[in-house]
Amino acid sequence: MLASQRRAAIVAIVEEHGAARVSELVERLGVSDMTVRRDIERLDGEGLLERVHGGAVAAAPRAADEPGFSVKSTLMTAEKQAVAAEAARLVQPGATIGISAGTTTYELARVLRAVPQLTVVTNSVPVAQLLHESAAAGHVVVLTGGVRTPSDALVGPVAVTALGGLHVDRLFLGAHGIDRWAGLTTPNLVEAETNRALVRSARTVCVLADHTKVGIIGLSTFMGLSEVDTLITDSGVSAKDRAVLEESVMHLVRAEPTGGPSASSRADNAG
Repeated sequence: MLASQRRAAIVAIVEEHGAARVSELVERLGVSDMTVRRDIERLDGEGLLERVHGGAVAAAPRAADEPGFSVKSTLMTAEKQAVAAEAARLVQPGATIGISAGTTTYELARVLRAVPQLTVVTNSVPVAQLLHESAAAGHVVVLTGGVRTPSDALVGPVAVTALGGLHVDRLFLGAHGIDRWAGLTTPNLVEAETNRALVRSARTVCVLADHTKVGIIGLSTFMGLSEVDTLITDSGVSAKDRAVLEESVMHLVRAEPTGGPSASSRADNAG
C-alpha cells in the first residue's frame, strides 16, 4: 500500500467510526506504530482529522466553513437525487414554488424540468439557468438579485427586497446544517437573512437535506425545526436522529437512494 493510500484509509476509518486508536490502525493496516503516528500527525496538519492522545478523531466541521457549489455537487449524489425525487412528488403542473440555493435543491430542479407551467422563484443561479434551458416546459423563472456566494446563491439587501413582494405556495429549502436546538443553519450571515426572506414568502416550507447535514451547526440560524412543515432526508439517517426529527417537524419523509443506503449510512444506522 502506498503512503497516500494508507493515509486515505486512515481518514476513511476515522470518518466511518468517528475515532480510531493507533493500535487499531496498526492492526488493520499492517504497519508500525510509528508509521501510523506520523500519518496521523500529517493528516492533522492537513485538517483531515484531529490528533488526540492514543489515536485520532474525525475533524469537526467549523461553523463558518462554506464549500463551493462544485465541491458539494460531488458529495452524497445518490442520496440527494433520492430526496429530490420525493420532493418532486409535491409539485403539480402550474404551481408557484420557491427553490433556495443548494446542491440538493438543484437536483430537484433537474426533476422539475419535466413538470409544465411552473412559476419558480429562486435565488440560485444554477437553478435559474437549468430551468431557463427547459423553456419548452413553459416555466416562468424569477431570479432575485444580490451578491453571489461560494454556493452560487444571490443574497443581501437586493435579494431580500425582491422577495418582500413575492408569494409562493411552497418553498423547497436547503440547509448547511440541521440541529435539534440550533435549527436550520448556514455558514453565511447574509445568506441566512435571505433564507429568512424566502421563508416569509412561502405558505409552506419543505426542507431538503441528506442525512450528513443532521448534527451540523453553521454560523447562523435562519429557521427553527418546529417551523418546518416537511423535511425530506434519506434513509441513511440514524435511528436517534430520526426520532429527534420526527418530534421536531410536522412531517418527516425518508427517501431510499437507488441501490440502498451507502456504506457510511449503514454504519451510522448500526451505531
